[in-house]
Amino acid sequence: MLYGLIKKTEFDKIKSFNGDWETRMKLFAEMCRYNTLVAVKKAGSGHLGSSLSALDITTYLYLNEMNIFVTGLNSADRDIYFSSKGHDVPGLYSLFYALGILPEERLLGLRRLHGLDGHPEVRIPGIEASTGSLGMGISKAKGMAWAKAYKKNKGHVYVLTGDGEFQEGQIWESLQATAHQKINNITAIMDHNKYQTDMLVKDVNNIEDVVQKVSSFGWHVVRIDGHNYQILKKTFTDLKKINDKPKMIIADTIKGKGVSFMEKPVTETVSGKTYYKWHSGAPDDDSYLKGLSELSENIKILSEKLGAVQIEIPDNEAEGKTVTKIQKEFVTDAYGDALVELAKTNDKIIVLDGDLSADCKLRKFEYTFPDRFIENGIAEQDMVSMAGGLARMGLIPFVNTFSSFLAARANEQIYNNAGEKTKVIYTCHFAGLIPAGPGKSHQSVRDISLFIALPNVIIMQPCNGLETKKVVEFCVNQAEESCVIRLVIGPSPETIILPDDYKFQIGIGTELTEGEDAILFGYGPVMLHEALIASEYLKKAGFGLKVVNMPWLNRIDKNWLKNLTRNYNSIYVLEDHSVFGGLGDRILESLVSSNSIEGKKFRKFGLSEYPECGTPLEVLKYHKLDGKSLAEQISGTENFDRKIQESLIQKYTADAPQ
Repeated sequence: MLYGLIKKTEFDKIKSFNGDWETRMKLFAEMCRYNTLVAVKKAGSGHLGSSLSALDITTYLYLNEMNIFVTGLNSADRDIYFSSKGHDVPGLYSLFYALGILPEERLLGLRRLHGLDGHPEVRIPGIEASTGSLGMGISKAKGMAWAKAYKKNKGHVYVLTGDGEFQEGQIWESLQATAHQKINNITAIMDHNKYQTDMLVKDVNNIEDVVQKVSSFGWHVVRIDGHNYQILKKTFTDLKKINDKPKMIIADTIKGKGVSFMEKPVTETVSGKTYYKWHSGAPDDDSYLKGLSELSENIKILSEKLGAVQIEIPDNEAEGKTVTKIQKEFVTDAYGDALVELAKTNDKIIVLDGDLSADCKLRKFEYTFPDRFIENGIAEQDMVSMAGGLARMGLIPFVNTFSSFLAARANEQIYNNAGEKTKVIYTCHFAGLIPAGPGKSHQSVRDISLFIALPNVIIMQPCNGLETKKVVEFCVNQAEESCVIRLVIGPSPETIILPDDYKFQIGIGTELTEGEDAILFGYGPVMLHEALIASEYLKKAGFGLKVVNMPWLNRIDKNWLKNLTRNYNSIYVLEDHSVFGGLGDRILESLVSSNSIEGKKFRKFGLSEYPECGTPLEVLKYHKLDGKSLAEQISGTENFDRKIQESLIQKYTADAPQ
């Protein structure tokens, strides 16, 4: 597949042309949409729907309102724009390329190491604020606006929000405080495309009448067509006259705008609910080419209407190569199946979701037990406290969302629930370093440390589908305290094979390889895959590494650990997490308490910095957590391939007949 961008020189033609203003705006935005589709397809993932819905707003702002091309990107008097929702950033990157803020190679490096992060990061030119869990944007924008007034700097602050984002409590805190603090040099813009992830906002947690609600907080609010440039122009002109209130624009938009089939949701016959297909992920080849064809035709029509020089559109036809898809295991599938099976005989099981039912593989439960499925929307703190109430009434609630948002955002609520000595199961999806494309806001590498200080919470991470089912069964049938289940959201690099005599026992791990020279503890399919690769590398060099799957991250059988490590002088722990506050600390504490560490080498492999963005192998290599890098570090040998080659040559020579 080819990935050619419309060149910046073509955008320069439109900027310098003196034809009809509105047509120029539409053409510029359509060209950005084309490049957005190319960038996301090449990346293999990204958020198309939100990028396409917001592009008319950002195109208008940067070409007509923002003063940054006069003041400069770093001027204290510059206008500031940033996105709170973050999912629209591929479209913003495409606009930045068109405006000369980003070079072509960076745009084509979306979600690649040293390219562009999958969500906004301030290290990228033009990005004013990093995103995290939703709901932070207006608070951060009012801080910037307050600082401008305090420092007597010029410039206005614009922040884009999502509509589903208005389910977050911090949004309403920030609305109230902005008006109360009389911070009036701020305009919030809602990209009201009506969908959050794959469902209608009104079906998840309705925010309407949002104009009336926001107005009641003391804001000046207008509702407009977010794709109409004449209306956008009039609106921003009118808002300049409002100086005594913060301002908000509710911009009604279409998710997937510009590509007909991406604009249309699907009504599912099973549930009767309306779903949107193009929130995240890269399109298949046929959809990619069809989308580019539609956008190319739109560009051609607008260019002819403008009377401009014909826009040169690259050839992105398929190269005729076929890609073989490898079937890989999703531990989340096993999780969803286990919930359904257990719920058939246990009516206490209640499942709560934070607007991620499809990603967390909860749809099967949702359809099978609709009266026991609670869609809470983008409101993690509310969801966790509601689960606490359910648990106080004797039910068994399973709380589901991405680990980064659950462990940190709702940590105080989790702490409160734990203190009540009830049982809540917190399932931390998207746990660990991989996938790394979305960037550090989604890579959960601190959650274990946030849970591990709670004395009555058990933390587990299964290595495969079988162990996932065992973990869920344990949580429901055996555990007396709250539980945390860490799950990798993507496909496992390989299905981890457990031995025939495998048993799921509290505090005891499972040996996956034989080896007498060193022992390595790991957990989860991603890092155990790398550990097994390291073991193979070392084996070829005549070094035996025993790899142990340890799903119990804060419960360790001290006698088992002491006996297992007795004959090893080198002990390693491979974390899918920060090196601080993870399994390694617990293993070390256990060894110290049983006087089993003296004279031994102990080392933790993991993160001591923010995780990088990129493809899985790029990021694992960058952090030296891939199999080859681990083997080199364990052996103390660099250029490990050469070392293996020499070892094999020596072995061949020794075995050859004299």
